[in-house]
Amino acid sequence: MRAGIHCFAAAGSLGTPTEDFALNIAPGLFQDFDSHRTAARQRGRITLFCPADSFDRKKLDEVLRANFPSSAIKSYPDVFYVEYFAATDEAPGGDLFFFDYGVVACWGLDSAQETTVMRTLARQAANQPVNIGDMEVDQFEFNYSSLEKPHIQNDTVTLHRKAAKDHQVKLAISYALAQSTKLSLHERRVTEMVLETKHLPESLARTGKVSLKSETIAKLIGKVFIQKAAVNLLSSVLDTPEFFWRAPDSFQALYERICEYLELEERVEVLNARFAVLQEMLDMLRDHENNHHNARLEWIVIWLIVIEVVVGLLEVMGLFGLVGEH
Repeated sequence: MRAGIHCFAAAGSLGTPTEDFALNIAPGLFQDFDSHRTAARQRGRITLFCPADSFDRKKLDEVLRANFPSSAIKSYPDVFYVEYFAATDEAPGGDLFFFDYGVVACWGLDSAQETTVMRTLARQAANQPVNIGDMEVDQFEFNYSSLEKPHIQNDTVTLHRKAAKDHQVKLAISYALAQSTKLSLHERRVTEMVLETKHLPESLARTGKVSLKSETIAKLIGKVFIQKAAVNLLSSVLDTPEFFWRAPDSFQALYERICEYLELEERVEVLNARFAVLQEMLDMLRDHENNHHNARLEWIVIWLIVIEVVVGLLEVMGLFGLVGEH
């Protein structure tokens, strides 16, 4: 689909045909070409970024109002909406959604505009910003149709033309997409932890030892706990947003269909299962390290007793004159 869009753009850059060339073209060709261009103008991309663990809502409000007129900004309980540029009858507008949990959804922007948003807006209000190379980015496409109901298929969101200027329809969809992007960030972090620790049970099975100090194991357990706590907090993010309490039922139905397409519930279950495996493995390593430490203490006690017995024997032998000065 994206290739088709690029093809239309390339064709549009050919310029006006010469008169001789026009004489050899079938009469209906340009009408078809114009219809393709109109269809291309009704398409756009949706890009979601996760530049931070969360946004400072007060700071974000100040940054947005310093860059956009008040009429272009609307505040919801856990998200700010910004009309980046207005929609027209020929082209979709540009819309931004800043979610409190650190996700930005960009509708209808090109890559240069998205970069500007990330650098000049999102970064200024970010709490615990993520490195650019580690930023989670998801991309989808959207188009408008006069016949089809709103749905998502093959990472393409289809909206009715009547919704072109209704940002709340896009917000209902963006909630599900943003939750998926946030979940992807935690999935990647947990995958990195699994890769970081997968050699430990292999080493234990091969050598019977773990080449880690108890302090390092404790740090790993702490990292797992932090990530698990973050995912538990994420469960509140993955709950049905407050926005749908007052929105039409059709909005919530659309949100639920997007969540089902993105398999959010199944992914959370898989994530929790990975946490359980990690926790079990680290608990086993900790128990192994504790047992090793206890065995070492027991040997120390045994040798102390042996030394005490030897010293006692020497004292007894000294009393009987068996040992002493010659």
